[in-house]
Amino acid sequence: MYDIITFGSAVRDTYIKLKEENKFILKDKRLVEGKCLSFPVGSKIEARDMYVSSGGGGTNSAATFAKQGFKTAYVGKIGTDKRGEALAEEMRDIGVNTDFIARDKKHRTAYSLIISLRSGERTILVYRGASDFLTRKEIPWDEIKKARWFYLAPFSGKLAHLTKSLVDFAYKNKIKVALNPGYSQFNLPRRTLLDILKKVDVLILNEEEASKLTKIPYQKEEEIFRKIDEWVGGITIITKGTNGATAFNGGSFYCAPILDRKVADHTGAGDSFGSGFVSHLMRQKSNKEFKEETIKEALQLAVANATFCLGKMGAKEGLLRKGQKYPKVKIVKKNCDRQANNCRYKC
Repeated sequence: MYDIITFGSAVRDTYIKLKEENKFILKDKRLVEGKCLSFPVGSKIEARDMYVSSGGGGTNSAATFAKQGFKTAYVGKIGTDKRGEALAEEMRDIGVNTDFIARDKKHRTAYSLIISLRSGERTILVYRGASDFLTRKEIPWDEIKKARWFYLAPFSGKLAHLTKSLVDFAYKNKIKVALNPGYSQFNLPRRTLLDILKKVDVLILNEEEASKLTKIPYQKEEEIFRKIDEWVGGITIITKGTNGATAFNGGSFYCAPILDRKVADHTGAGDSFGSGFVSHLMRQKSNKEFKEETIKEALQLAVANATFCLGKMGAKEGLLRKGQKYPKVKIVKKNCDRQANNCRYKC
C-alpha cells in the first residue's frame, strides 16, 4: 500500500540567470505585472549562471511526500530520451517509486527554460511534450487502488480529461483526494467540474485560479469562499502570494501569514505549499473530519515548506525533510456563520 500517489507533469528544468538583466526589463502598463523581458532579435545574451533540475507539479509534490517519510509513487509520462531517464533516476534517489511512469516513443520529455531574475521572479518557456499524453490505459488502476491519498497537481492539455476518472476511482475506493487544478481543468464542462469538486477532500487554489473558477473578482475573497463552499465538502485553501494563505473548513477560516525569508527562486512554491499541507493531514490516521489543531499545524508546515523551497534554486532542493525543525507562523482562526448575510472576516 502507498501512503500517497501523485499525478501531474514531469519536466526537466534549465535555469538561466542573465548577466545584465536590467538591460532587458522594460515597463509595460498593458501587462498585469507592469513589466516584461525584451531581447533584440538575432542577439547573443550572456548568462552569469545556470542550473539544471527536475520540475513539474507531479514530481515536485511527490518529492515533498517522500522527504516527509511517506511511501510515495508518481504516475506520469516521460519520453524515452536521456532527459526522461535522468528525471526518473532523480526521483528514485529522493525515494519516490517510479514503476508507474509511462514512456512515450513519439514525444520527448517535457522541458522548460526558466529565465530567473535576481528578485526571484522568472519567465518560463515550456515544451510540455510527453507529459500531456498520458492515457487512461497507461494508468495501473489495479496497483494504485490501495493508496490512502491521491494528489492531483495541475493537468494541462488532454491530460485534464483524466481528472474525473481519477477522482471517481478514488471516491469509489475510499481514497482521499487533494486537487490543485490548472487552467485546462477549469475548462472542463461545468457539470463535470462540479462533480469532481464535490468528491475532493482538499482543494488548493491561488487567487487567480479561485477567481476563474467562481467568476468572482479575486478581491472578493469572502464571496469566493462562499461559492466554493457550495461545491466542496472538504477543505479549501487559497494562496495569496506575499499576503499568505487562507484555509476554509466547516464555517471557519484559518489565516496564515508568510515567513520573511530571502527568495532565490519562485519555481515550485505552489507545489511545495500544497504538498506540505497534505503531508500533515496524512499523519492523522482517522478518516473523520480534520480537527482545528491539525489544520493549523498543516498550514504551518505548508508555509515553511514553501518558504524553504523558495530559498533554493529549483523546485525540490529546499524541501523540508521529516523531523527537520522549521519556524512556525501564527495561525488565526475566525468563525463564519454560513447562513449569515453579514459574515465578515479579515486575514
